[in-house]
Amino acid sequence: MQSEALNNVITYAPKSRAELIDYAFKHHKILVAVNAEKILHATDESRAIINRNLGYPDGVGAVWALQKKGHKSVVKIPGCELWLDLVRQYYRVKTFYLVGGKQEIIEATVNQLKSEFKEIDICNYRNGYIKTEFEEKALIEDIKRHRPDVVFVAMGSPKQELLMERIQKHHKAVYQGLGGSFDVYTGNVKRAPKWWVKHNLEWAYRLINQPSRIKRQIHLVRFFVNLHLNRY
Repeated sequence: MQSEALNNVITYAPKSRAELIDYAFKHHKILVAVNAEKILHATDESRAIINRNLGYPDGVGAVWALQKKGHKSVVKIPGCELWLDLVRQYYRVKTFYLVGGKQEIIEATVNQLKSEFKEIDICNYRNGYIKTEFEEKALIEDIKRHRPDVVFVAMGSPKQELLMERIQKHHKAVYQGLGGSFDVYTGNVKRAPKWWVKHNLEWAYRLINQPSRIKRQIHLVRFFVNLHLNRY
């Protein structure tokens, strides 16, 4: 699978979700979502985190940038869909461990997964409020004991990526950072309707529903101008 440096952020260019998932399992990777905002506002820390792991095009901005670099067959893979693709493909043969969200959200997520995927093996889970070194060590020991094939961590960036890296030192698996995906999955946060998603207008839907996001969207205009001027 090919990759490209976008503002020195190494982003892979999968031709399908299956290709990305297969690559992640083959190499025991941490999957990190990359979008226009992460490329535009990359810091030394955020860039290093992505470059150590498997950055994939989560947003249309990253896809357009990769296409402009010559990767015409690259596909957009929203992280809030990718983790469910992983579950859908492997729930009968792999084991899963979930971390993140409030207690009621993680419990609702686990119950919904068990309802939707009857044979799924969720070896354990916990909320995302890990406040002490003792709690983190306990989590790592529990993951080492259960040896899951896949670990989902929904805590927001860069906290979730740094935690996954620390866990991975003790247990090799496929890891994916999910941000607020558990909230979306359980219906506590509404995602854009399918038409907006299909036409790459999810950002516009969020802006209409949250006008306060206008400052973030202005930054995205800068990204597309820079992209047009071949600055990435």
